[in-house]
Amino acid sequence: MAKPKIFVFAPDTEKRAGDTYVKLEEAGCELAIGSQDWRTPGLDATEIQHEMAQGADAYMGTSNRSNPVTRELMEASPDLRIVAKYSIGVDDVDVQAATDLGIIVTHGPTEANWGGVAEGTIAMILAVLKKTRERDEYMKQGEWRHPAHQGRYLGYRQDGNEGITIGIVGLGRIGRRVCDLLAPWRVRLLAYDPYVRKADFNIHNAQETDFDTLLAESDVVSMHVIHTEETDKMINAETLAKMKPSAILVNTARGAVVDEAAVVEALENDTIASAALDAFADEPLSPESPLLKLGHKVLLSPHAVQNNVEPGIRAGIGWARDGVLKALAGEVPDHVYNPEVLPRWRERFEGKKFQLWPANR
Repeated sequence: MAKPKIFVFAPDTEKRAGDTYVKLEEAGCELAIGSQDWRTPGLDATEIQHEMAQGADAYMGTSNRSNPVTRELMEASPDLRIVAKYSIGVDDVDVQAATDLGIIVTHGPTEANWGGVAEGTIAMILAVLKKTRERDEYMKQGEWRHPAHQGRYLGYRQDGNEGITIGIVGLGRIGRRVCDLLAPWRVRLLAYDPYVRKADFNIHNAQETDFDTLLAESDVVSMHVIHTEETDKMINAETLAKMKPSAILVNTARGAVVDEAAVVEALENDTIASAALDAFADEPLSPESPLLKLGHKVLLSPHAVQNNVEPGIRAGIGWARDGVLKALAGEVPDHVYNPEVLPRWRERFEGKKFQLWPANR
């Protein structure tokens, strides 16, 4: 039997993924490793991806929204068994097409970068509230203090300062961690998430509320939801109008959960005061984006709030590798995102194993 082929459609850095590649090759796999950046000028990424995917038995990779895993790409590999994502998000994979084609999609059971996202969220909130960018820029212009650069206290104080209200939309791993990090600040925490246990709100010091109440009462609205049909453009002109004129919108989740045009209009018209955005509908952000022309009304980050020196997404790479090896051994892997595919997948692949080490030694 020929070696199984793995197409790494969106590789991570060699430092984090190199040992995984070695282990897969030692197990008897052939690797076709794509580019870390398919956006090189003049590069027809779609054509190259299709060429590299030919005959692949497995795909694996990190997020790649600029060149997603489409039905057409998966159809280029008739014997494809698995698409294994390093991250918890699968919005760059056509999961319905994978299910139709009998292909398992796996993902990280928790966001491997969740700690970095939560810490980065706090950093962005503080940067906006404490005017750190404005103060730095003003001093570098040779100036000193300016009344407009006063910061805001976050938490309740005994001198009568009531503190602010922070609304957490999505009380998953990241949202809960943000709540925990805010606990010493003694802010008022509201949270909206219809899919978690009631106990989770109490455990993480958050008051459960509906979405409209959260929008109306929060000084900071922080998004921590995955992108689904339900959350698509969850922040739009209608919901922005329900927020305080002094409110700050923070999005470190997925770009598509926010209607960027509506956010631009809301900032221009002072419907809300400012926004801190790490994710965008189309990445990288176009040089023509009006978001780049809003000055200190927006704090922008290149979808990198999760990007820290260690541990990064290394755990997710390991989960993806193990899932690929199991699938190639004819076994159902862990962390299947589309379990409805399993009856058909078993008909196609269960027990049909490549002679690999160590997956089926």
